[in-house]
Amino acid sequence: MARIGIIGAGSWGTALTHCLSENGHSCRVWSISQEEVDMINTFHEQKEKLPGVILPESVQATTDLAEAMSDRDALVLAVPSPFTRATAARMRPYCRFGQLIVSVAKGLEENSLMTLSEIIREEVPQSEVVVLCGPTHAEEVGAGLPTAIVAGSANERAAAYVQDLFMSDVMRVYTSTDVRGMEIGAALKNVIALAAGVADGLGYGDNTKALLITRGIAEITRLGVSAGARAETFAGLTGIGDLIVTCASMHSRNRRAGILIGQGKTAEEAMKEVRQVVEGVYSARAGLQMAEKYGVDAPIIRSANDVLFGGKSPAEATRQLMLRSRKAENGSEDLF
Repeated sequence: MARIGIIGAGSWGTALTHCLSENGHSCRVWSISQEEVDMINTFHEQKEKLPGVILPESVQATTDLAEAMSDRDALVLAVPSPFTRATAARMRPYCRFGQLIVSVAKGLEENSLMTLSEIIREEVPQSEVVVLCGPTHAEEVGAGLPTAIVAGSANERAAAYVQDLFMSDVMRVYTSTDVRGMEIGAALKNVIALAAGVADGLGYGDNTKALLITRGIAEITRLGVSAGARAETFAGLTGIGDLIVTCASMHSRNRRAGILIGQGKTAEEAMKEVRQVVEGVYSARAGLQMAEKYGVDAPIIRSANDVLFGGKSPAEATRQLMLRSRKAENGSEDLF
């Protein structure tokens, strides 16, 4: 049995708390919200963000970060990506040398273009960071439906340790050393999923969805390989696997927000209606900045930015995508 601190009590943090508790580990949860802490301690349930998933009575929540982190074998950092840096900075004083931090959010930091694990290592240099990501909706993980995920680290022993923490008869965990590829795929698939949702909101069909998924993974792979990742990573769970589930499922907050945008709402209105952080909105600018930095053609990401921040209508952005210059499907730009 391991002692785990879960930093963040949203839907994903709660689902992973349930998963770890089912595996026999001792879990302590931190939230910045006293309301969330009281909800978990009283009802053993995140009623707002993951209703129906009941946590064991042994799971206790606290707003005291030092208490949540005290004497823990591993820490699961599960706050939304825009809050990763600030939360990691708050964690620094309570982290011992070699403290294992499992990063489970998905995103890129605008302007710096740092991945979340890079941010954590910068803010908590004494830590050992493992990334955990893949096609894993919190609702299905919390319900105990069969799921696969990847634990990534250059330190293969650390990745294997995290693999053992989460592995069960309903959670299959693989390992990878291509952390950069995992994180780029995890972040940019949210931008493509927003575009897929916009297409749904416009009333487009399955053909359009297939177009966005296949050309989206080509775009992500071009960009990821140019940024130092391995091409094969994008053919796996953290690439095409995560992209498919996020583009296709109504569990996906990115797809749901995209549908609302396609129906005429602004990004701000869509995020307010979804009532959760829509990480694709925050990763869109960073994705475009990364494409420009590496000189990579990223038309879907660029079009998403035009709609989100440039005032272009979704229908016009689609038209411009469709009327781009003719090319072969597997031309030189797609030879990774």
